[in-house]
Amino acid sequence: MKKGFILGLMAIMLVIIAAGCGSKSSNSSASTAPSGTSAPAGTAAASDKTYSVAISQIVEHPSLDATREGFLAALKDAGIEEGKNLKLDYNNAQGDATNNLSIAQKFAANKYDLVLGIATSPAQALVQQVKNSPILFAAVTDPLGAKLVSNLDKPGGNVTGASDTNPEAVKQLMDFIAANFPNVKSVGLVINEGEPNAVVMADNAKNALDAHGIKLVKAAITNTSEVKQAVDSLTGKVDALFVTLDNAVVSGVDVIIDAANKNHIPFFASDRDTVEKGAFATVGFKYYDHGYQAGQMAVDILKNGKKPGDMKVSFPDKLDLILNLKAAAAQGITVTDAMKQGVKDPTNDIIQ
Repeated sequence: MKKGFILGLMAIMLVIIAAGCGSKSSNSSASTAPSGTSAPAGTAAASDKTYSVAISQIVEHPSLDATREGFLAALKDAGIEEGKNLKLDYNNAQGDATNNLSIAQKFAANKYDLVLGIATSPAQALVQQVKNSPILFAAVTDPLGAKLVSNLDKPGGNVTGASDTNPEAVKQLMDFIAANFPNVKSVGLVINEGEPNAVVMADNAKNALDAHGIKLVKAAITNTSEVKQAVDSLTGKVDALFVTLDNAVVSGVDVIIDAANKNHIPFFASDRDTVEKGAFATVGFKYYDHGYQAGQMAVDILKNGKKPGDMKVSFPDKLDLILNLKAAAAQGITVTDAMKQGVKDPTNDIIQ
C-alpha cells in the first residue's frame, strides 16, 4: 500500500514537471521574434504588428509622385498596407527648404519604424536630424556628393536608399542628339543650380556635348515661377532644349513643352514622366519602378530586420531610349527608322 502510494505520487510529480517545461518552451519561442519583423503566420505578433512609416517629399510632380506610389505598392505587396497595418505620415515640403527642416525635426521627435526622403534636399534634412529611425532615400541623383552616405556599397549608420541616375543615361541621350540631329549646335538648359542633382547632371551633359562640339547654354532660375522667363530667354538662341532631374524646373515643365511646340524646338528630358507629358525623348526608366525598388529595400528593413548601413545603395540598371511620337509631331521632328531602332522595348518605350 505504501509502495503504491509513493509510485502514484511520483507519477503526479512527473506530470507537473513536464507541464511546466512545456509552458516555458512555448513562452521562450514567442519572445524570440526581433522587434520590427513579422512573426510566423498564425502568431499574435504577425496579426498585431503595425508599421509606422514617414515620408518627406520635396514637391509634387509626376516623377516624385510615381516614386512614392511605387514605394507604397512594394510595401502593399509585402503585406504592409495603409488602413490595415501601416500608419503613414506623408509630408510635402512644397519646394521650401525651411519646410524640409521642419518636417525632419518632426520626424526626429518621434519614433518611426522607417522614414523616407524623396529627392535630395528632404533626404539631406533627414540625415542631419533623424538618428532614432532607419532612413531610406529615393529620387536622389548623387548620394555621395549630397553627403547622404560615404560609401555606396556599405553606407554605414542608419541610412541607405535608391539613386535615380545612371551617369550613362545622360551621355547616351546627348549621343542620341548628336547622331540624329546634325543641325543642333547648341542645347538650352533651364536649371536651378541650387539643386545638387541638377548641377551633377548638367556637368555630365556638358561633357558629353563637348565631345560632339555642341554647346550647352544655361538659363538659371531659383524657383518654379521663373521657368517661363528662363525658357523665353533661350528661345531663338538654341537649337534644342533639355532638362535634368531638377525639381524646380520639372514642376514648371508645361511652359517648356509649350515653348518647344510653338517654336518647333526639339525638347529632351531626363525622365520618362516628362516625356509622357510632352518632351520628345529621354534615356531612362519608370519612376514607379524606381520607387518600387526603394520599397523592396524598406520591406527588408521592416520585415527581415536588415540594417540600412549594411545595404548597398541601388541604381537603375535597365536603361532604354524612350520616344514620344505625338511630341515629335508637335515639335516638327521627323522620327526616322534609325531613331526607332535605338529603342530596345518599342512596345512600352515608343509612346504614340
